[in-house]
Amino acid sequence: MQLRQQRFLFVLLFLASSSGCRILPRQTPISPSAEATLPTETWQPLTSSTEQPVLPAPANFVVAVVEKVGPAVVSIDATSSRSGGSRRSRSSQEGGGTGSGFIFSPDGAVLTNAHVVGSARQVNVLLKDGRQFQGLVVGVDPLTDVAVVKIAAANLPTVTLGNSRRLTPGQWAIAIGNPLGLNNTVTAGIISGLNRTSAEIGAPSRRVNFIQTDVAINPGNSGGPLLDQQGHVIGVNTAMIQGAQGLSFAIPIETADRVARQLLATGRVKHLYLGVRLVKLTPDLQRDLNRRQSNFQVKQSEGVLIIDVIPRSPAARAGVKPGDWVFRLNGQPIRLTQQVQEQVEVSQPGETLQLEVQRQGKTLQFKIIPEELPAARSGQRS
Repeated sequence: MQLRQQRFLFVLLFLASSSGCRILPRQTPISPSAEATLPTETWQPLTSSTEQPVLPAPANFVVAVVEKVGPAVVSIDATSSRSGGSRRSRSSQEGGGTGSGFIFSPDGAVLTNAHVVGSARQVNVLLKDGRQFQGLVVGVDPLTDVAVVKIAAANLPTVTLGNSRRLTPGQWAIAIGNPLGLNNTVTAGIISGLNRTSAEIGAPSRRVNFIQTDVAINPGNSGGPLLDQQGHVIGVNTAMIQGAQGLSFAIPIETADRVARQLLATGRVKHLYLGVRLVKLTPDLQRDLNRRQSNFQVKQSEGVLIIDVIPRSPAARAGVKPGDWVFRLNGQPIRLTQQVQEQVEVSQPGETLQLEVQRQGKTLQFKIIPEELPAARSGQRS
């Protein structure tokens, strides 16, 4: 029994001596006589946390961004004229037109999503400082999901537009919006991907190459700004994938700004088109195309292929055919379908585009003048 107690005491001593991480400096043993002359210390309780001064938390870039941009972010409600009930109950009807927006000019121009305002002519706009305005819907562009609302006010706080073309995956991203009616909610994450096509995210009717993030986006965030760590707007939050986590998408600010300025100037947007349907080739797609159809044989396993040409379209009149492999557009090498779409989108009415393709081993050149996309046509045609 005595031996067992000794072993137990040894274990306790070993644990007590080995539980700390810091190695103390070796000290000279104190003799009994010296120990007796040491002054006796009086134990003092630590000051309670309530008695210590409260220090401000160290500032971080998210706090700085929210303080800078928050006053320019607004809540938009297009449902109040169509439904009653409390604000929270209306906010749950995201498809019916509640969301976010941001002021991009001091005289009251607000940028938001087309699906937020829907077909409404007027919407309620709530500012962070509590002021409410009746907003006039200046214009809506369903193809890019961009809309502009104007409120009667002056000297308003505004956002600063950034540059989404300089983004790289892994950069910080911040969203401010009004999810589920919870105003001025802030979430943060990173840029997960760039140039996601509308087909990839399940929105084939959109003419946008989206920014992908893992920032938490919920119903009501639509139309709010996506910001970089300097507080510059790099995108407009517009979509999330139901049932998925960490997958949200934003319209690049260059696209939104270009469309918004056209809406402010004329109330509508002219989208030009060539009249071709494009696919990005892979070895698997090349084999599949060659097996499923006999109109043409695909020789390339990468790049951009024209698989359909709309009758009587600008491309058809120029002589472009299905099976043509796109080589260059206006002298620029083409590797992705969105490169064609982007060049067509930014071209001016009446401007001639130089299209180079390869057909059955030969390089052909076509001069095409894009035309305005008919209202009835949308989707992946460029």
